[in-house]
Formats: sequence, structure tokens, C-alpha cells
Amino acid sequence: MTTRREPTARQKRLGSELRRMREAAGLSAREGAALLGVNSVQMSHIESGLSGVSEERLRRLAANYVCSDAQLIDALVTMATDRTPGWWEEYRGVLPAAYLDLAELDHHARFRHDVAVMHVPGLFQTEDYARALFAYMNPEFPDREVELRVGHRMKRKIVIEGPDPIPYETVIHEAALRIKVAGCTATRAQLARILEMSEADHVAVRVIPFALDDFAGAGSALVHVGGPVPRLDTVVRDAPHGTAYLDSEAQLEHFRTLFLRVKEASLPPEQSRDLIHQLAKEL
Repeated sequence: MTTRREPTARQKRLGSELRRMREAAGLSAREGAALLGVNSVQMSHIESGLSGVSEERLRRLAANYVCSDAQLIDALVTMATDRTPGWWEEYRGVLPAAYLDLAELDHHARFRHDVAVMHVPGLFQTEDYARALFAYMNPEFPDREVELRVGHRMKRKIVIEGPDPIPYETVIHEAALRIKVAGCTATRAQLARILEMSEADHVAVRVIPFALDDFAGAGSALVHVGGPVPRLDTVVRDAPHGTAYLDSEAQLEHFRTLFLRVKEASLPPEQSRDLIHQLAKEL
């Protein structure tokens, strides 16, 4: 059984779902290992994403864990067996793994919901905006490092701009639209880009205006990515130590509710476009 040095977020998620399935069945790690004829260390590697698992073994575990959710099992099998390399692999060893994990998460998404507080959502950012943002946040970076990140961010847009786009809904606070990350000209172009994308049938843009009363926000930027089944949804949040992936049932339900509350407080899409037009004229 080959052991991976650095499992991806997707591989870790597969392992954690197998662990949750085992724990729901009331079995210990040793009992789960016995079902596959492996030892406890090998079982730990499977459940942490350090080792892969075949379709036959995964279905054997699911059957013995008395999991009757066929759609979930099929989705896990796909996660375990799909080894098609994605475009982000060209950045492996060049950019931190977190960048690749986000691209892979988007690639397999059923939908994506964003709440943006201080910056325009990454999937909407123009090159100039993204370049200014990366350079400001990492002033020690040489130009090459900045350009690598800008190029990666531009390629991630394929999920909403490519031939098979996913439904995308974002709520943007007026603060994120007003902050001149790259100066007036670039900000005007950035607002124009958001307006352009807001006209797409699969995209919905809503704005939280400064004038809104009784709004406490979402705390920070929020990304909710839909998995092949709701149980495999993922919430991504920035944390002091880096990007945090949240996927417990309680966490997912909390952030689904939070997104709906923020969405309900925002302006409808047409009024949001009017506000963005107004902001662009003020530049």
C-alpha cells in the first residue's frame, strides 16, 4: 500500500468521510482494518488520505458500515478512482498546495456561493486587480511569484467562464467594491467586469450596501462549494494559520444558514447592478 507524502484536500476529505462512516457504524479503527485485512496503521493512512483505497475495498467498507446512501457511496468511489490530471497540476511544486486544492475543489463543484467583504471575489478579479492584491499582500515576492499567482487565479475562472460553467452566486459588500486596490482606472475596469459577469444566466450578484441597517455580516469572506451530494459540500474560510476547510454536518448547516441570511439582507440582482453602475460613475 503506497503512502503519499502530501495528500490533497480532496484525498483527505475522502479519508475523513470513510472515518465518519466507520464511527457512525460504531466500529473501531482496528475493526475497520480487519474488514480489509490490513493493520491499524494502514487503516489510519487510508482515513487520513495518506493511502488510497480501491473501489472494491471502499464498497466493502460501506457495506459493512451499513451505509445505504448509494449516491454518497458512488460519489466517494469517484473521489477514490478518478485520477484524471487537472490543469492545476502544472503548478504543483511551484505554488503552495493550497492553491491547487482550491482549483481542484472548484473543478469538482456542483455550485459555488461566495460572500466577499473586503475584496472582490477571486473568480471575478481582473488581472490588474489580482496583481495589485498579491503584490500588496506579499511585498517581499519577486515579480515571478506574483505572476504565477495571477496566472493561476485567471485559470480558475474556467469554472464560471468555461464551456460548462457551474451556478455561481455571490454577495459582495459595498466596501469591497469601493476599495481601490489598483487605482481608479483598474477599479473601474474591475466593476465593469463584475457587471459583465452579472448578466450571465448562471451568475447572480448581490450587493450589501453601507446604508443597510442591522447587518453584522458573515465575519469574513465565506465560500460554500457544492459537492456531488450535499454531505460532500465544503466551506472554505481564511484562518490565521491559512485556509480552513470545514465539512462536518453541523458546520455545513451553520454556514448554509448564514449564507441565506446574508443573501436575504442584500439588494436584489437588478438593484445591485444599479449600485455598481453608480459606483463606477463616481470614479
